[in-house]
Amino acid sequence: MNQRPLPSRSPRGVAILELVLFAAAVLALWIFPQFVKKPYVLHMGVILFLAIIQGQAWNVVGGYAGQYSVGHAAYFGIGAYTTMMLLELNKIAPWWGLGAAIANGVLLSLVIGSITFRLRGPYFVLASISMAEILRYAFLYFKGFTRGAEGFLVSEIPTLHLFGQDVEFITKRPFYFVTLGLAVLTIIANYAVQHSKLGYYFQAIREDQDAAHSLGISLSFYKSIALAISAAFTALAGGVYAMFVKFIAPDIVFGIDVSVQFVLICIIGGIGTIYGPVIGAMVLVPLSEILRNPRGLVQIGVLSPDSKFVDFVEAHLSNAHLLVYGILVVVVILFAPDGVVGLLRRATAGLRRRRAAAQEEPGAAGA
Repeated sequence: MNQRPLPSRSPRGVAILELVLFAAAVLALWIFPQFVKKPYVLHMGVILFLAIIQGQAWNVVGGYAGQYSVGHAAYFGIGAYTTMMLLELNKIAPWWGLGAAIANGVLLSLVIGSITFRLRGPYFVLASISMAEILRYAFLYFKGFTRGAEGFLVSEIPTLHLFGQDVEFITKRPFYFVTLGLAVLTIIANYAVQHSKLGYYFQAIREDQDAAHSLGISLSFYKSIALAISAAFTALAGGVYAMFVKFIAPDIVFGIDVSVQFVLICIIGGIGTIYGPVIGAMVLVPLSEILRNPRGLVQIGVLSPDSKFVDFVEAHLSNAHLLVYGILVVVVILFAPDGVVGLLRRATAGLRRRRAAAQEEPGAAGA
């Protein structure tokens, strides 16, 4: 078994540098819409931030606790439906509906966890998939409550009165700032979990469940906590996604491809790391959007309208994004099993070793 070492405490100087770079990146992204106003660019930003939230959410239970759930579409869909149904059926504003979405996501995680955490390995993976599929079929079947395959369409999002300002959720700009803020929140939450006693309990369970149990760590309790934290952020992402796309249906928010995307983001970037889901989202989202809508590159001026690349993608790859995902995962597993973050760490370590060797050579020659 390829065990990942527990994270070591970074030197104070390195930690401060990381904090400064992180704050600078957030500030740059915050002022970015002031200079770029094309809707498609802002759309890509919203999808990217949502993917970061999804990856960071899955990372808590999959990366730290080592429970490879492939059923996170269950919590994503519950968050989306809770927020949407409260808005459309009860006229409850989505910023209140998101609180209910988080609560429902946590409650659902406790139910699913009590069932699936009795299993391990591939049996747990299959059980997590089956739970999401059960919910998808249930939301398709009970049409009187969920409208079935017809789904829900947002009629109007009310105006948010915040600090004396009226925020209208008509354009993509408000969603850009909301999802950016939530992405930053999930990154900070992941950092707090990773460097807390709770996080070390999670990682002990990930490395060896039997050894962790022998040390007095309650496996079911801490697994449930990890899943509850993960489900809360996943349901939050689902609710925001529903308001952004303004239409949901069971096959859209409960689909297996949704769960697969959660896992892929972390696999590509680096499971069990803070920046892995960020890097994974930065790789997966542009690739996904290009395959689904290559004309977007024309809208932002990267390619010309008569580009042969756009014609080729539309003709041969427009519905092949899952195939491309699979190829990408195989490449990552073969050449970067610890993700892009692991690859960068090995490259950095190799560079340091070469520098140290180069510094020792003159001294050795003088001796």
